[in-house]
Amino acid sequence: MRACRPKQKLPPLSLSVGLIFLVLSGCAEAPSRSFERPPAVVAVTEAQQRPLIVSLEAIGTARANESVTITAKVTDTVSKVRFDDGDVVERGDVLVELTNEEESALLAEAEANVKDAQTQYDRLADLLAQRSVPVSQVDEASARLQAAIARQGSIEARLQDRLIRSPFNGLLGFRNVSQGTLLTATTPITTLDDISIIKLDFSVPEVHLGKLRVGQDVVALSDAFPTREFPATVRTIGSRIDATTRAAIVRAHIGNEDGALRPGMLLRVRVLLNQQVVLMVPETALQQRGDRVFVFLAEEGLARIQEIEIGTRQNGWVQVTQGLNEGDPVISEGVIKVRDNVPVRVLGQDGPARESPGRSDVAL
Repeated sequence: MRACRPKQKLPPLSLSVGLIFLVLSGCAEAPSRSFERPPAVVAVTEAQQRPLIVSLEAIGTARANESVTITAKVTDTVSKVRFDDGDVVERGDVLVELTNEEESALLAEAEANVKDAQTQYDRLADLLAQRSVPVSQVDEASARLQAAIARQGSIEARLQDRLIRSPFNGLLGFRNVSQGTLLTATTPITTLDDISIIKLDFSVPEVHLGKLRVGQDVVALSDAFPTREFPATVRTIGSRIDATTRAAIVRAHIGNEDGALRPGMLLRVRVLLNQQVVLMVPETALQQRGDRVFVFLAEEGLARIQEIEIGTRQNGWVQVTQGLNEGDPVISEGVIKVRDNVPVRVLGQDGPARESPGRSDVAL
C-alpha cells in the first residue's frame, strides 16, 4: 500500500487579495515625473513701413539712335580705304575714296574754261565802259562765264560723290571692301551706328496703357551686365494697338555714354507704375488656413496668434492692410515650432519666459 501524503493547505483567499492590493498600491504610489517643454527659439522682425513699387515687366529690343548702311552713289572702283573695323568716326570723315582720274581731268578743263570766260567778260566790260562795244556782247560774255562756273560746280559734285563720308558721329561696323573693289549703289561698305543713345522698344498690354505716360521712368536689365541697371525714360507710346496681341509698342531712351549697350540686344524692362510706403512683414512670417492669413507675435515671452489681411508681395515682403501696427514684433523665423500661447525665446534676448497674459481669440 502506498503511503498517503498529507495535503498542502492553500493560502486563504483573503491573503491572496491582500498581496495583490499591496502590489497595486506600490505601483500607484510610485512618484510621477513631468517633463516641461523648453521655449521655442525664434527670430523676430518688427512690422515696418517700406516702399512698395508697383511695376510692369516686359521684354524689349535695343536699337541705335541712328543707324545706316554705308554705300556708294556711283559705280566705280575703290582707290583708298580710310577706316578699319570698329572705328569711331565723326560727321564728314572720309571713309572711302573711289578712282577719279577722269573727273579730275574734267575739273581741270572746267577750271580753265571758267578762267577764260572770266577774262573775256572783264575785257568786254572795260570796252563797254568806254562805249566801244554794245551791251549785248557783254551780256553774252556774262552768260558764258556763268555756264562755265556751273559746269565746274557739277564736276566738283561728281568728285565729291567719289569721296564716301560719314553722315553722322558713330561707331563703324565691319569693313566689307578693299582697295580695288568695284562698288555699285547696292554694295554695302560698312555699317554706322550712333549708340550714344539707345532706343528701347517693348510692347505693353492695352490694359496698362492708362498707367503709362511720356517721361515715365523705366529700368532696363541685361544678362550681359547682371549687376547693373540702365535707367531710361519713356519717349513715345505707339499710336496703334496690335489687333492680334492687343499690345502697343512703347519706346524709351537710354543714355549709353560708355557704349555698354549695343543695337539688337535683348533687354528686360521694368516700368515703374506706382510707388508708395506701406506696412510690410516678411513672407516667412505668414501662416495660412484656407482664405485666412495669420502671423505670430512675440509678446511677454509668449507666441500670440494674430489674423491679418495682406496685399501685394515684393522681394520677400508682403503688404499688411489690416491686423497689425507698425513696430509689432512678428515672429519671422521658427514659426513652424510655435503655437498660440506657447513660451518662446527671441534670439538675442536672454531671460526666462513670462507667464501668459491670456489666450488669443483666434485659433489656427
